[in-house]
Amino acid sequence: MEPIINVHSLSKSFGEVQAVRGVTFSVSRGELFGFLGPNGAGKTTTINMLTGLARPDRGSISIAGIDCPRNPKAAQHLMGIVPDESNLYPELTGFQNLSFCGALYGMKKTERVERARELLERFGLTEAADRKFAGYSKGMKRKLTIAAGIIHSPEILFLDEPTSGIDVASARQLRRLIAELNQAGTTIFLTTHYIEEAERLCSRIAFIVSGGIRTIDTVEHLMSGYEDRQIMHFEVSSVDDTLCAELGTEFPRFDCRTDSRNRICIESSETIAVGQIVRFFEDRGIDIYEARKIRPSLEDVFVQVTGIEAGAMHEVQEKSRQR
Repeated sequence: MEPIINVHSLSKSFGEVQAVRGVTFSVSRGELFGFLGPNGAGKTTTINMLTGLARPDRGSISIAGIDCPRNPKAAQHLMGIVPDESNLYPELTGFQNLSFCGALYGMKKTERVERARELLERFGLTEAADRKFAGYSKGMKRKLTIAAGIIHSPEILFLDEPTSGIDVASARQLRRLIAELNQAGTTIFLTTHYIEEAERLCSRIAFIVSGGIRTIDTVEHLMSGYEDRQIMHFEVSSVDDTLCAELGTEFPRFDCRTDSRNRICIESSETIAVGQIVRFFEDRGIDIYEARKIRPSLEDVFVQVTGIEAGAMHEVQEKSRQR
């Protein structure tokens, strides 16, 4: 499929901090492409360079054949941009915000009014159309910000952490809207630290850590090497730094990791003898609250490829939801 975004050897530093390190990738027209990584991985910096909000130190960016670093404004009419924090005006109503954004994109009054009404209905915000944006809930603000990003029907939509910090029901609704936009033909570049979000939405995913891409592939190919893996999750009363090391010594053919919620994850290409694991915990006075076999997920692939424990990502998710 024809690439609409081409990025080669992209790098960006802030003082002594190298935020993005030699990033190379392409995005096909009509694709929903995901950048998955923890906070501080370089996701927002990459989006800012793609959309002309930051200038790269090195590397090239081509969007629909336009050299963006040399002519940053030339491709902006093709883009819809939804930043991680809302850029709308709190003193304006929902309808006024959308109409104003339409005017910025050069839309005629009758066109932008009609489009604003259409989007308010589509995003379930018609009843709040004449309320000030400042009074919207987090989920409503996020929906209106996305609506503002597509007021001019862009070919490419850049979404930076679209569901961060909102409630579960609103996040589910937004994911459904994002999928519908993509199915209608919009190319979407999505950054997220929610592993399950990337797995549900994206056709291809790049794992980015410390400013560099570790791997890029389809979800299907990323998962293919895990089909024969046995995975068990144990919820236990206590976890310390030595527990996985002891498990590795006792069961050398098992891979073990922990996360911050007293959960032990054990993986193996062989059958996991649950009884032996239970006795191991009992001998150390550790209570088991739950033991369950799970289907391998993108989380398991992410941990294997990046070395970042799932617990670190879960902590970021919980903090985002509590903001």
